Amino acid sequence: MNITRTHIDALNAVVTIELEKADYEPQVEKVLKSYVKNASIPGFRKGAVPMSLVKKQYGKAVLAEEVNKLLQENLNKYLTEEKLDILGNPLPKFNENFTWEDETYSFDFELGLSPEFNVDLGAAKGVVRYKITADDKMLDEQVLRIRKQYGKMSQKEEVGADDDLSGTFTNTEKGIENQARFTLDVFKDKNTAKAFIGKKVGDVVTLNTKGLFPDDHQLMEYLKVSHDDVHGLDINVDFTIESITHTEPAELDQEFFDKLFGEGNASSVDDIKARIKADAENQFESQSNQKFLNDVTEALVANTTFDLPGDFLKKWLQQAGEQPLTAAQAEEEFSRSEKGLRYQLIEGRIMAQHNLQLTFDDLKSHTAAVIRRQMAQFGQMNPSDEDVDGIVARVLSNQEEVRRLSDQVMGEKMLNLYIEKVDAKVKEVTYDQFVAATYGEH
Repeated sequence: MNITRTHIDALNAVVTIELEKADYEPQVEKVLKSYVKNASIPGFRKGAVPMSLVKKQYGKAVLAEEVNKLLQENLNKYLTEEKLDILGNPLPKFNENFTWEDETYSFDFELGLSPEFNVDLGAAKGVVRYKITADDKMLDEQVLRIRKQYGKMSQKEEVGADDDLSGTFTNTEKGIENQARFTLDVFKDKNTAKAFIGKKVGDVVTLNTKGLFPDDHQLMEYLKVSHDDVHGLDINVDFTIESITHTEPAELDQEFFDKLFGEGNASSVDDIKARIKADAENQFESQSNQKFLNDVTEALVANTTFDLPGDFLKKWLQQAGEQPLTAAQAEEEFSRSEKGLRYQLIEGRIMAQHNLQLTFDDLKSHTAAVIRRQMAQFGQMNPSDEDVDGIVARVLSNQEEVRRLSDQVMGEKMLNLYIEKVDAKVKEVTYDQFVAATYGEH
C-alpha cells in the first residue's frame, strides 16, 4: 500500500491510495472461505459449495466491500498521523477507467483544507458591553405585579382599564388560534386599549398586528407565530373575550411583607424593591453577556478575513445529506451556512491561540453549580455534596447533556477571555433600552 498527497493549492489537496493484491487478498479469501462454510446454494450440501462457484457469485461484492473497509481505515489513519485539518469529509474522485478486473487499484480522494489564519481580538474594538439596571419604572411594575399575585380576584361583566383579560386570538388565513391572558397596558398604542373598555364576555375585538406591541417579538408569545414572521407582520386578528378578571392588589403592610420573605425579613417597599433589583439585575447579566458574545462574534467574523475551499464544500454538500442536493441547492446551502462555518473556525483558532481547554473537572464543577441552583429554586438550599455528586454522575452519563453543558462551559471561557481582551465600551442602560438595542425599535 502506498499513500501520497498532492496539494492543488493552499486549500485543496488530493490523497491517492494505491493498493496491491497483497493488501486486500488475505481478508477477501478469509471472507470467501466463511461463505463456503455457510453458503446455502441449491444442489450442494452446506459447507460443500465449491470455492469457484462462491467466487463467481460473491467475489466482486466481497472484494469491493473489503477494499472499501481498507480504504476508510487507512485514509482516516493517514489524516490523523499527518495532522491534516480538513473541512467536511474526503470525497472520492470518479475514475471512468476503473475496473475490478485489475489486481492493483488506485483511488483518489479530494480534501478541503482548513485555512491558516490568526484572530486579532482587537478587531472587535467598539463593541458595547451593556450593564442592565432595574429602573424605578420596572421596580414599581414588579411590586404591583406581586401585589396582584397576592391580591383578591373577582369576575367582572365589563372590561375596565386595570382588568385582566383571557381569550383567544384567531386568524384563519395564518392558522392562528392561540389562548392568551393580558392586561391592557401590554399594547403599544393607548387607543388599542381603549377599544376594549366596556366590552363584555363573548365580544370580539379586531386588532391589526403592525405595531401592536412595543416589541414585535411579543407576537411570538401572544399569537404563536414564528420568529421569521414577526417583523413587520401586518394582518388583522380577532380576540374573543372569554373572561374578565379584576384583582385588587394586596395592601403594603407587614402581613404582606412576611408572606413574601418570611417573618421579620422585610418591613418596607424599599426592602422589596432592593430584593427585586438584585434578582433582576442578576438575570439581566446573563442576557447582557449573551449579547456581548454575539456582538464580538459578529465583529470578528466581519473583520477576520480568510479564504475557504468553497468549490470543494459545495461539492461535499451535494453528497453529505440523506438526500443528494443539486448544484444550485448546494450553492444556496453554502451561502446560508458559510457565516456559521467561519465563526466555528474563528472560535477554534481563538481557543488554540489562547490555550482555552475544557477539562472534565471544569464540566463537573459547572454541572454541580447548575444542579445546586436548580435545587435552590425548589427550596433545597443546602444539599449534601454526596447528593449533588450523584446527580452530576447521572447527568454526565447522557451524551446530549454532556455536549450541551460543554458548550456552556466553553461559552463562559470565551466570555471571560473577551471581557479581558476586547476593548469594549461599558454602557449602563435600562432593560427597555437594552431590548431596543438588541432588537431595534419597533
